[in-house]
Amino acid sequence: MQRVLVTLLSALDALVAAVVGVAIAFAPLTVVWFIAFGMPEWSALWQTAASVWQLGHAVPLDITLPESYLVSAGIDASLAQFTLSLAPLGFAVITVLLGCRSGVRAARAGAWPTGVISGAVVFALAALLIGFTGGTTVAAVQLWQAIGYPAAFYAASLIVGALVAAWREGDDGPIDLLRDRLSRAGGAWSEVPGLIARGVGVALAGLAAAGALLCAVALVLRGGQIVALSESANLDLLGVIVVTLCEAMYLPTLAIWALSFLAGPGFAVGTGTSVTTAGTQLGVVPGIPVLGALPESISPWLFVLVLVPVGVGVFTGWMLRARIAAAAETVPVRLVLVAGVAVPTALAVLVACVLASGSIGPGRLTALGPAAWAVALAVLVEVGLGAGILLLGPRPRAR
Repeated sequence: MQRVLVTLLSALDALVAAVVGVAIAFAPLTVVWFIAFGMPEWSALWQTAASVWQLGHAVPLDITLPESYLVSAGIDASLAQFTLSLAPLGFAVITVLLGCRSGVRAARAGAWPTGVISGAVVFALAALLIGFTGGTTVAAVQLWQAIGYPAAFYAASLIVGALVAAWREGDDGPIDLLRDRLSRAGGAWSEVPGLIARGVGVALAGLAAAGALLCAVALVLRGGQIVALSESANLDLLGVIVVTLCEAMYLPTLAIWALSFLAGPGFAVGTGTSVTTAGTQLGVVPGIPVLGALPESISPWLFVLVLVPVGVGVFTGWMLRARIAAAAETVPVRLVLVAGVAVPTALAVLVACVLASGSIGPGRLTALGPAAWAVALAVLVEVGLGAGILLLGPRPRAR
């Protein structure tokens, strides 16, 4: 009976997560349409909201501009087709948070495998329904991507939430069996998996906070340029609201760009451009207001920002060193902790940078976002160095 209840609740959670995500796109579009054009065309609104939701889960949209629009706007026919793939990751963040919450609930109920399977299947079915009913000739998607990408976000968050809760509170199943075997192994090795998981969580949280803080500082310091770009676009009040809402959903994407800047390799805002702590090479920047936060020049002193990821590693190493018994500290255990924190953290940053990269138009606008592998390698070295300083250094002798 308990498994049936967990199955039903997890399925309901998945359905709610899908509905909430689409509703966040659908509701503002409805208001905008009603103000601008009058009575909404519900089918067109649904298709647009579905496309926005899919793009927010990294599903590329193959854009084909109609000929009538090209003629009225005076756009060259060679620019009629392009791929829009730079994801507004605010939608993905919402899905991940709701998925983690559902996974935690399933683990606390004592049947997390059942909850994970049920939730993942129902969310995939919801994505399938959205993919079938939301397609348009202007913004086409590959059906397998429209199903698989959102389902992957939700399933991964379900698993992470369930495993974290099961490790903390027990599950009377495979997690408890693993803990028992590690406990019987004795020594510090029984503590290693929990310490690694805690360390990776602290490191990722620290990097995310640093990226978000830098993004916020840039938006404040360059606020005048952002306002100037908005004014140059001659937007009315409705246009300002629409652009602001769109940019708000891109804030997680911009925070990842800021993190790549802190790490050193930086990011691009078009083919042949770069924004790094060593310098900038921008050229003509798209007239999107939020891109006014990009620095026109870089002070040599900003290179010290690469010490921020090192500091995150130092803090992570200090936290782990304080939680492992001094008598159990051996060089192999500490080496495993350093690698166990640095490698998963770098892999997570790699995935984040890939998700925060993409295209927003034809020509030079096909390459925006961080240099994923370079950023991940830099984070691996920087976080590993910081954690190694604390974990591999000698422990101070007690007086």
